Amino acid sequence: MLTREDINNLAKLCRLELSETEAEKLQKDMGSILGYISELQNAPGVSESHQPENYPLRNVMRDDSEEYEPRQFTDVILSQAPKRKDDLFVVKRIL
Repeated sequence: MLTREDINNLAKLCRLELSETEAEKLQKDMGSILGYISELQNAPGVSESHQPENYPLRNVMRDDSEEYEPRQFTDVILSQAPKRKDDLFVVKRIL
């Protein structure tokens, strides 16, 4: 079961501001989802690996050729936004 602290940490990582009621609802919903996933893992016919034996695992991401300084492009990108609040884009609510 996820704790309220887990939900708050997740919201922080996602850069979401949650009200108390939203956090409570998300805690219930995430608990249900994780419970369902654990049921699926115990279903017959589900193996640990769905990877064929003759297909080796490999990293398909390229190595970065050079690292960028933090916030190097932030101001340039945010300057093109129609609306912004601090360092965030402001968009219409769609749900």
